[in-house]
Amino acid sequence: MATPSFSFHPIPNFTKNNSSSSSSSSSSSTLRHRQIVPSLDLSTSSVPALRGKDYGKTKMRYPDYTETQSGLQYKDLRVGSGPTPKIGDTVVVDWDGYTIGYYGRIFEARNKTKGGSFEGGDKDFFKFRVGSQEVIPAFEEAITGIALGGIRRIIVPPELGYPDYDYDKKGPRPTTFSGQRALSFVLRNQGLIDKTLLFDIELLKIIPN
Repeated sequence: MATPSFSFHPIPNFTKNNSSSSSSSSSSSTLRHRQIVPSLDLSTSSVPALRGKDYGKTKMRYPDYTETQSGLQYKDLRVGSGPTPKIGDTVVVDWDGYTIGYYGRIFEARNKTKGGSFEGGDKDFFKFRVGSQEVIPAFEEAITGIALGGIRRIIVPPELGYPDYDYDKKGPRPTTFSGQRALSFVLRNQGLIDKTLLFDIELLKIIPN
């Protein structure tokens, strides 16, 4: 049976990977796109591997990211200079969210909402208590490794994301209707849509327990 074909789209404002590749010429031509995915492991892309799943792509590997035991991939865009949160602390964060596995569509913007239907004024920052399971597993894991003032980018596979594909069960929740609609379309779609997400998390404040 033929291997499914995939296409990838650039995500706004993301840093391109400038590292050299040792892949074949055919692989190079396939991946000659403005994206942060320099290589893919397609070894599990056969139809049997997709049975029981509702997303269509294999797991993407990012060589310039660190992968944890859970499968979370992360990269620090800015290393903080302060303390890191502990279990029981309350943290205040700002965050970006993108449907990286489906056209790189934004569903939350840091600082101010921006662009088209995302226009608006200042937004309230997101706050949660570390260890309380108020947020998705990827968010919880990532925040414990960020020093105050730092910004961490994380690649979130479906199993570390929203439970039952519902952002109302655990945060972070998009703050605009447009963002909620964009995220819902991907999470709740029963077709072969890759539900991999990308977040940028900026740690603004730590309130000790």
